[in-house]
This record gives sequence, C-alpha cells and structure tokens, in this order.
Amino acid sequence: MSDLYLRKRLVSNVFSLLGDKENHITYSIAWGLSRSPQFLRHFIKEVTNETVNTESVTISLQEHETKGGITDIELRLPGELHIIVEAKRGWNLPGLKQLQQYVNRESFKHSTSAKRLLVTLSECSFDYASRNLEAKYIQDIRVVHVSWRQVTICVRRAYKSGSHSEKQLLCGLETYLEGLMTTQKTDSNLVYVVSLSSGTPEGWGISWIDIVNKRSLYFHPAAKGWPAVPPNYIAFRYHGKLQSIHHIDDYEVFDTLNERIPEIPKGNEDKEPRFLYKLGKPFAPAHAVPTGTIYPSGRVWCMLDTLFTSSTIAKARDVTQERERSALES
Repeated sequence: MSDLYLRKRLVSNVFSLLGDKENHITYSIAWGLSRSPQFLRHFIKEVTNETVNTESVTISLQEHETKGGITDIELRLPGELHIIVEAKRGWNLPGLKQLQQYVNRESFKHSTSAKRLLVTLSECSFDYASRNLEAKYIQDIRVVHVSWRQVTICVRRAYKSGSHSEKQLLCGLETYLEGLMTTQKTDSNLVYVVSLSSGTPEGWGISWIDIVNKRSLYFHPAAKGWPAVPPNYIAFRYHGKLQSIHHIDDYEVFDTLNERIPEIPKGNEDKEPRFLYKLGKPFAPAHAVPTGTIYPSGRVWCMLDTLFTSSTIAKARDVTQERERSALES
C-alpha cells in the first residue's frame, strides 16, 4: 500500500484528510457520531449519564441562527434531548458570552426536549475545566465539559460492541484524536535547553534552581513561544554553562502553582495552564559546556549527542540546526 501525503503531511486515515483545525475536528466527530450508533450511544451516556435509543437522534453541523451564533454540533432526540456541543482545539474553553448566545437561541429556548445541555469539548481535563469554565449553569441549562481524552475512551468502548464497519471507522477516528492531543515525543533525541534564574522570585519560598535540583520539577506556560508538546529531554543552564540534562519522566497540565509547590504563594500568576514536568535523574557531559552566544534568557533545541561533543551550547544548537537543514534537503 502506498503512502499518501497532503502538503508533505502523511495522511494516516480518512479523518486526517481534513486537518486539525477546530472545524475539521468538529466535522470528524460529527461524522463518527453519525456513522457509529455505538459511539453516539456512549458519547450521550458520557454527557448525560443516561442510555438512550439513538435511532431517532439527528445530528446537525454549524447551524446558524440570527443573534444565536453558529453552533458546532447539535444532537436532538425529539421530546428527550437537545445538546449543543462547542469544540475547541487544545487547552481552551469557550467564554461565557458565547455560551449565553447558544442558550438564547430560539430553537434551543423553545425546544420541547426534557433535557437540554451545553457541552464543551477540548483538551482541558475535567479538573481544569471545573475551575476555569465561567459558568456551570446558564439560566437553567447545565454546562458539561468533556475532554478529548474522554471522547477517545468513548470511541474505545464503542469499538468493543460495534459492527465490523463501525470498528473500521472508529479505529481511524481514535488515531486521528490521539494525534490532536498533547503527547510527549518519546522517540525524539532533541533536548530543550532553558535558562534558570539564580534568584528567588519575590514572595516565593523556593528558588528556580531548587525547584529543579531539590524537587525534580520544572514548569512553563502552555502558551505560544513554549513547546506545545512536552519534549523528551530538557536541560538547564545557569552560571554561564550547562548544568544538567534530564529525561522528562512524566508531565501534567495544571493551573495552580501553589497546589504543586507550596512555597509558591497563591496569587495572580495562577491564571493560565502550565506544563509541569517530573524530571528524571540528572546527567551531563564530563567536561564543562559554556553557554556561548545565546542571549541570557534564550531557549534553544539541541540534539542530545551535540551537547556532549560541542564546545558550547550555542555550537550544539548550530550543529543541530545544520543537521535538520540537511535532512530536509536530502
């Protein structure tokens, strides 16, 4: 079987043909729900805790209503259910204004269904969403959050009881969803080299260096300019040279520093998601590796072996970049 590429991106299944934008994700989920009664049943059970007869469920994509916005997905079971689903890419949640707009849609307000729900879909965990969704109820409508991980679990459950054709579809959908979620690149030899401040931030009871050396932890914002996917290795530089390299043994996304590191006081900084890395045992080259020409707070990527064979971190970065350029050209 020949490989199929779309703009140099390997297409592993039919869902990948669409892409990974929010609309693409919405279309893929809706298609899966419409073509797999078992997936639809498990998804509805996940958001309502009820088992329903899915034969009469209708699924709508991007329905527009004046002053009511455009919904991602709507599930309707006459007289029983009316569910509006809002899907987001990554660790994002819809705002209160958007959800209020959906609640005030004429078709939703005047629905004769016994149960009406708003469902938010994103990578956010249940705990994170429970703290950061702006409302759990809007008027009398409950807002339920479901993570992409939970959706994947629904897919797996559906696979067990699905027909042969459903299993083929669900296998592709699971692969697609797994590709959307933040997953550590465990097969990569790239090292993310970061600079640690030698001081202790005002009000903290622990320094940046001690968080790494004494707690075997490191965190950074889940934001632009930082890795969107946890690296396999991370290295720390301070006092003008490379100090240690660590495998990242585990990670989580959280939004409250004080819950993980009590010496960091509660405050305004606890308002955005962060990656928290659990670090493996430190290792480093036997010889000193000075920083070289990297600005003080600069963060760079280096192949692991280059940190052991280069005279400076800057040189290791340059060798890494040259190798990557050569690989693309070959």
